[in-house]
Amino acid sequence: MTHSLTFDAVSEAPPGPKWAARWQRSWPAYEAWFTARGGDNGPDRAACEAALRKYMPKLVPVHAKLTQLAGGSDRAARFLSTWCPPSYLGGCSLAVATSRDDIRLVRNYDLSPDLNEGLLLHSAWTGRRVMGMVEFLWGLSDGINDAGLSIALAYGGRQETGRGFGITTILRYVLETCETVPQALRVLQRVPSHMPYNVVVADASGAAASVEMYAGGGAKVQPRLISTNHQTDGSMPDRGTFTRTFERSKHLNGVLSEGAPPATLVGRFTQAPLKQDRYAEGFGTLFTAEYEPLRRQMTLHWEGEVWAQSLDAFEEGTREIRYGATGTATSYHSGGIDWVKIGMGYAAGRHPDWHRFLPSGVDVA
Repeated sequence: MTHSLTFDAVSEAPPGPKWAARWQRSWPAYEAWFTARGGDNGPDRAACEAALRKYMPKLVPVHAKLTQLAGGSDRAARFLSTWCPPSYLGGCSLAVATSRDDIRLVRNYDLSPDLNEGLLLHSAWTGRRVMGMVEFLWGLSDGINDAGLSIALAYGGRQETGRGFGITTILRYVLETCETVPQALRVLQRVPSHMPYNVVVADASGAAASVEMYAGGGAKVQPRLISTNHQTDGSMPDRGTFTRTFERSKHLNGVLSEGAPPATLVGRFTQAPLKQDRYAEGFGTLFTAEYEPLRRQMTLHWEGEVWAQSLDAFEEGTREIRYGATGTATSYHSGGIDWVKIGMGYAAGRHPDWHRFLPSGVDVA
């Protein structure tokens, strides 16, 4: 059995027709998920917009513009705010390696190919250039800004929820407003996340940090520059055996202990046990993202193919990737993903093979 995903690189400085087209393409699937998971029972539009004003004021004009482009409905405004959204799951492995003259942040994105947007967006929504992999149509699962600040997330391993924002919106806010790791840490400690997540961040000075974020607020800096899908607060991850989070964490710790040049880190992420190939079970590595803060660039890696992008010389384009049953990923041409069919099927609980591994919510790695 093979699975496929189309990756699009899109550049649009202020939100406009390109983003609106993406909304039209993806919203039916997201709306089906949002309503099926009880999103309409969450905070009303006024509460969502008030939360944005309180915690992430510089995103308020962006949210207003996106809501307008999305048609202006209350449901769209609430969904885009990501304030107290329905819960979701994911995987992922993260690490930062540094040396005197180089720093690399590397991230494996582990998910079902059916539930990823495949969008690399280059934008300047608040005047600062940002590029990264989009989630929930405007949040970021990983990215870099024009100061070289780089960031990525991994699921924290538990379905615990609290009053807070979807983590991808918080990562967007970090890159829109911060230039350094200390600035990013202040945001991560101040803005509440609605679920547990692990975040790594690195900047062009060579500073880096790994942070555990907790449901409803609170964040703790960790001593090791790695993250997988569990936390150190004594809790046990919901799917620790299935995701092999402890095995991956131990392996990453060993990799960094070797002290190899940062440029070699990405090669370790493209091999087991970090690389996942259980695509039919909803847990395969869809891409490896490598960020270089000093050069303000990132590279997407698949087996046999790389796609390098720079904030200063971003190129729009498309890559169509097929993931085989044996774990290989190759380029090919297809008609793309039927997001409406996927969203409706998911909302009705009709994802064969891997739905049993997803007790609630849509996956975000």
